[in-house]
Amino acid sequence: MSVTDSPAARLQALFEGHRLTPTQRRIAHSMVRRAADVPFLSSVELAELAGVSQPSVTRFAVALGFDGYPALRRHLREVAPAESTGETGASNEYQQAVEAEIENLRHLAEALADPAPVRRAGRLLAASRPLPVLGLRAAAAQAQGFAYFAAKVHPDVRLLGEGGTMLHDRIDAAVRAGASALLCFALPRHPREVLDTLAYAREQAGLTVVTVADSAFAPVAKASDLLLPAAVGTGLAFDTACAPMLLGRVLLEAMCDDLPEAQSRLEEFDAKAAARGLFVD
Repeated sequence: MSVTDSPAARLQALFEGHRLTPTQRRIAHSMVRRAADVPFLSSVELAELAGVSQPSVTRFAVALGFDGYPALRRHLREVAPAESTGETGASNEYQQAVEAEIENLRHLAEALADPAPVRRAGRLLAASRPLPVLGLRAAAAQAQGFAYFAAKVHPDVRLLGEGGTMLHDRIDAAVRAGASALLCFALPRHPREVLDTLAYAREQAGLTVVTVADSAFAPVAKASDLLLPAAVGTGLAFDTACAPMLLGRVLLEAMCDDLPEAQSRLEEFDAKAAARGLFVD
């Protein structure tokens, strides 16, 4: 099955072109995450899945141009696989959380069947000297991890991991030094400061914004030139972000493909690390 034929891709195509409220984006995101199961869910079950009210699901269906949720579900059944994927069979909430992350990774693998967006992002990031990497609050760890590894192959990576009034100043400094793109990791709950910063980077500083977000319908989508979605897990008290982390590593690989000096830089680092006895293994 190609990415354009996947249930998730067909759902995203259904949502495109519609101005959705934050609640409706939440429903859409939940539907994409459980794309194969959604045609078999009642409006009450979908509401519980998305954490919204049942009337919100009805309004969502109407916003998409259907008479109500039953009409939307009939449409989904016409374009869905013949049967639901069913439950994971996990026996407790911890196993269920792991199974949900595995499903998120499967969706990411489907999306990567078309490598063009990631390759384009890799070219943009490799060409930006310096390369600012933004990630605040829940996304700070993702940005820091990316920046740590990227600095081994990219000549100038600048981590923007803390908010505050200096953010715009640091973006201006990066632009003066020659930056052409900015990479952002954006995860729920989305800080307003991230949206403001991306708008500034794109509209005022003239940077091309590449964003790794939890959904194609995330609030940061409108402030991004290229958005790469990777779902987060929501089954535990705090969201899990295995898919966004892996997508970050995939982006690193794509960036290395457009950095001719990447291999020599890695070899140089390994030689220096060995000389310093940096690692025990």
